[in-house]
Amino acid sequence: MSSSHPSRTAPKPGPVAAPGGRRGIVLGVMCAGMFLVQLDVTVVNVALPHIGADLHTDLAGLQWVVDSYTIVLAACLLAAGVVGDRLGHRTIAVAGLALFGASSLLCGLAPGIGWLVAARAVQGLAAASLLPSTLAIVTRAFPERAEQARALGIWAGVSALALPTGPVLGGLLVTLAGWRAVFLINLPVVVAAVVLTLRRVSRDEPDRERRLDPLGVATAALALTALTSCAIALGRLGRLGLSAWTAAAALAAVVAAAALAWWERRAPEPMFPPSLLSRTGFAGANAVAAAMNFVGIGMVFVVTLYLQGVRHHTALSAGAMLLPLFLPLALCAPFTGRLVARAGPRPPMIAGLALGAAGAAWLLLVSPGSPYGVLVPALLGLGLGMGLLTASVVAAALRAGPPSRPGLSSGVNNTARQAGGALGVAVLGAVVQDPSEPLRFTAGLHWAGALSALLWLAAIVVTLRAVPGAEEAGAAG
Repeated sequence: MSSSHPSRTAPKPGPVAAPGGRRGIVLGVMCAGMFLVQLDVTVVNVALPHIGADLHTDLAGLQWVVDSYTIVLAACLLAAGVVGDRLGHRTIAVAGLALFGASSLLCGLAPGIGWLVAARAVQGLAAASLLPSTLAIVTRAFPERAEQARALGIWAGVSALALPTGPVLGGLLVTLAGWRAVFLINLPVVVAAVVLTLRRVSRDEPDRERRLDPLGVATAALALTALTSCAIALGRLGRLGLSAWTAAAALAAVVAAAALAWWERRAPEPMFPPSLLSRTGFAGANAVAAAMNFVGIGMVFVVTLYLQGVRHHTALSAGAMLLPLFLPLALCAPFTGRLVARAGPRPPMIAGLALGAAGAAWLLLVSPGSPYGVLVPALLGLGLGMGLLTASVVAAALRAGPPSRPGLSSGVNNTARQAGGALGVAVLGAVVQDPSEPLRFTAGLHWAGALSALLWLAAIVVTLRAVPGAEEAGAAG
């Protein structure tokens, strides 16, 4: 559920890949890198019950398996674009691929949950470096406007295909070879991608003038980690009561967020310029983007637990059953792009939020013994909603952001979505709690559906107030 743009608006001209077939190989390799990044957002979900049983971990441990990847990805995404500018995007793409392969191997060999969570965090760092660098390489390899648009469309389309592929491929791998295969399958793809990148992608000229904001990255990561820790810990309140760890996590989140706000106003080149918040449309579009992934990623997590933990479907069956959610998300992308071009982002955003809210509310009808057909309308509503929203929130953020810095606008939008997804897994996972108690879990699923529906209805209000319609945008332009 990610897309991005190069972190600079006017990169220095440098050598590009030769035209013809060589450029097609460059595009294919960069698409493979992004496919892995997107695949690891969803492929792990159907493996979670098997990971929990094999590594003897509870729901909180499973939440961290998902969130350690997403938190690091969100915290490092903006900085990764700057690092790519300073060191060269080819260099960072190779390093990111190598790190992704090494961390995937560590995930596949994990002897315990702590090892796996740490390795997933390293995977998130690798993913953060790959996302802006792969797109920067594609943009540089196809400098002409029309061919660049076609190349970026292919790049985005391949990324979208990873979403429906993830649950099915994950289910198949878990069924045939166990949960470790979900991570080890990355290794041959990474090796081939590294070799082809070194052989086919020309070096780009580094921009030493770009400055990194390491303190901003560190405080953002600390704030998001502490907030996620607090949400996950709150899921245990019913049995353990308010713990000192929960209180400490909440305090750390507040302090880190305050420190981040203070520093970003004083940093020579801030990771997130505070002036962006004065742009109502930009702030509103990114708030909706965060709400979109909070519900979307959070619901994938809890519905997977319902299918396997409550209904006792196999990993492969559960992966196939999630297709009504993921296929509309991938198939709607071209249609949504044309709709945004004609009517602006606000109509598809409102339609997507309304459909998604209806889908989330439908979960109130699901019981521990419900047949799969009862769940399908909820999955379709969420999938269609996400399909209409994904391209629309990106377009809304780019239109409302600084015209001279589309890379920054896109990076902030990606960061908002990844952060929203991490919090969605933490909060909705805390609401549903342990699937080994079907009645309690299903009651939590009802609360999660109601909370998600209300959040997306609130996002409709934000969209109406903050995102201009086509006529308003035209008048402003």
